[in-house]
Amino acid sequence: MDEAIRKAKVLIEALSWIQRFRGKYVVVKIGGSALDDVASVDSLLTDVVFMATVGMKPVIVHGGGKAISSAMSAAGIEAKFVDGRRYTDPRTLQIASRVLTEEICQSIVDRLNHNGGRSTGLHYKSENVLTAEKLTLTDDQEQPVDLGHVGHVTEVDVDTLVRVCSIGAIPVIPSIALDRVGHRLNVNADTAAAAVARALSAEKLIFLSDIPGILTNIKDPSSRLSHVNAAQVRSLIADGTIAGGMVPKVEAALESLDAGVRKVHIVDASMRHSLLLEIYSDTGVGTEIVP
Repeated sequence: MDEAIRKAKVLIEALSWIQRFRGKYVVVKIGGSALDDVASVDSLLTDVVFMATVGMKPVIVHGGGKAISSAMSAAGIEAKFVDGRRYTDPRTLQIASRVLTEEICQSIVDRLNHNGGRSTGLHYKSENVLTAEKLTLTDDQEQPVDLGHVGHVTEVDVDTLVRVCSIGAIPVIPSIALDRVGHRLNVNADTAAAAVARALSAEKLIFLSDIPGILTNIKDPSSRLSHVNAAQVRSLIADGTIAGGMVPKVEAALESLDAGVRKVHIVDASMRHSLLLEIYSDTGVGTEIVP
């Protein structure tokens, strides 16, 4: 009986959050090591189905860098990176497109449907929702750096996303976009998720990461900051506390907040049911970033 009462208290705690977020868009970005562990992925996708069932409108955006690198290695192609971004030649683009749309996206859709949800993949082979233009960086001498078939998202088809979500389905969007003339471009999944969140004026943008949030000491999980504002995040970037691969993630978060997204969360993907604990509990388990 005590266990039953404890479960009832958990549901009551979640009730106010369920009421608050009903009908709201939440964008969930999955990628990296989060896709490696089948059990963790199933747990995360079960959370997403729960969110949709209680009235939220989740949208999933995913990458798949490790799977792309493995497929390239199997094809005898050496991965090349320029300033931390994958150089995408035509063969790499072909592999990335196949892995992201036919393998990872379809797998996520199948698992959501298996777990009781209703899901559909939105990409260039079905209904494309990401439009991009070619991305060109500059080096220290202000010279252009060519990344091949790499782009950044310039437009999101909000009408299609609204239509899909309105029937209770969960859109799954891989990080492949089309340019204005229909050519494919490989886009960064973090910035693509941020673009989708901005376009939808989402209540939340959630980055599933391989660390439990923003840490003041990268080697100490207990140094997690549970709540920070945009100004504090900029200071942490400036003093080097936030570094490496976390920088583009939090910069995408700041851009989203500036565009009207209410909160951004960074959550440990390996923790079972971390999405539900972050969204529907009073304490949370990751880092929330507010304007």
